[in-house]
Amino acid sequence: MNVDLFDYDLPKSLIAQHPSQQRDHSRMMVINRETQSIDHRHFYDIVDELDQHDVLVINDTKVIPARLIGLKAETNAVIEILLLISIDGDTWETIAKPARRVKKGTIVEVSDQLKMTCLEERADGIRIMSLNYEGILMEVLERLGTLPLPPYITALQDDINRYQTVYADKPTSAAAPTAGLHFTRELLDKLSNKGIEIIPITLNVGLGTFRPVSATLVEEHVMHEETYTISVSSAKRLNEAKRENKRIVAVGTTSLRTLESNYDDGFRSGTYETGIFIYPGYTFKVTDRLITNFHLPKSTLLMLVSAFSSLDLIKTAYEEAVSTSYRFFSFGDAMLIK
Repeated sequence: MNVDLFDYDLPKSLIAQHPSQQRDHSRMMVINRETQSIDHRHFYDIVDELDQHDVLVINDTKVIPARLIGLKAETNAVIEILLLISIDGDTWETIAKPARRVKKGTIVEVSDQLKMTCLEERADGIRIMSLNYEGILMEVLERLGTLPLPPYITALQDDINRYQTVYADKPTSAAAPTAGLHFTRELLDKLSNKGIEIIPITLNVGLGTFRPVSATLVEEHVMHEETYTISVSSAKRLNEAKRENKRIVAVGTTSLRTLESNYDDGFRSGTYETGIFIYPGYTFKVTDRLITNFHLPKSTLLMLVSAFSSLDLIKTAYEEAVSTSYRFFSFGDAMLIK
C-alpha cells in the first residue's frame, strides 16, 4: 500500500494556529460508517451523539515542559533537546536539533541547574542523554523548559495551557492527546450525568505518535514504541463494560492504540510498551467509536482513522472539511466516527 494514497491538499490557512475561543465550541464532523453519511455539528453536541450506556476512554497524560534550549559545551553552538521518555531514572531518550552536532560524549548546558551528556547516538536525530541537575526534575523543567508545540504552530500562544486537556494528570508526554482538548469540565459532567462512564488510561505520547512516515510503502514503516499504563480500577471497569456489551468510545488515537494493544481476551492492568501500527486491513478488537482531530497528510494517524472508517470515506470527509473550512491539526476541529 503506497503512502501517497494518504496524501491530500491542505491550504496553510486551514492549519489552526490558536484553539477555539471555547474548548467545546469547535466544529465536529460526524461520520456514520453504516450509512456512509457526513454531518456537521459542534463539539458540545457530543452529549447527544453518545448513548447513556457508552464508555468514554480518555488519555489522562500531561505534556511536560520537554523542550530545552542549551549550548554545546565545546563550541557554544545552540542545541535544542526534546525529552521523549525516561529510559532509566535520569537517562532519557531525546531528539536533538541539529543532531549532527550532538555526538557521544557531547555535553549540552541548559543552565547551571541542568546539564546533559550524550550517551548514545541513534537514527532520526534520537540521542540518549544523561541528565545532571539538582532538586526535583519536574520543578527544574518548569523553570527551564517550554511545552513542545508542534512545528506547524508558529503563532505566539497567549494561553499555553490550552495545549493541555482539562483532565491532564500524569506528567509523562512530549505532545498532547489533542482529541481531548475539546472537553470542558462542564461537558464531562453532562456526559457523566447522562450515565456515560469515563475511564482514564495513560499513554505517554512520544515519537511513535508524531514521527513522520519516510517509507514509500505503508507496510515498511516501523512505529517507535511508547509506554502506556492501565490501572487496576480502569482495567476492571473496561472488562465490565466489555462483558455488558457497552460501546467503547476512544477519545483520540492514543486511547484507541492503548485499548487495541492491551486487549487479549480481557484488559490487563500494568505498564507496557506498544508499537502498534494500525492501517487499513486491521481488524479492531474493542473500539466501537472514535473521537479524533484532522490529521497530517501521509501520517500514521490518518492511516489509523482510514482503517477505522475506510480510506474512501475518509478522503471524502477530508475533501469536505477543506471545502467547508474546517480547522486542522492539534488546535483544530474534531471528528466523531461512529
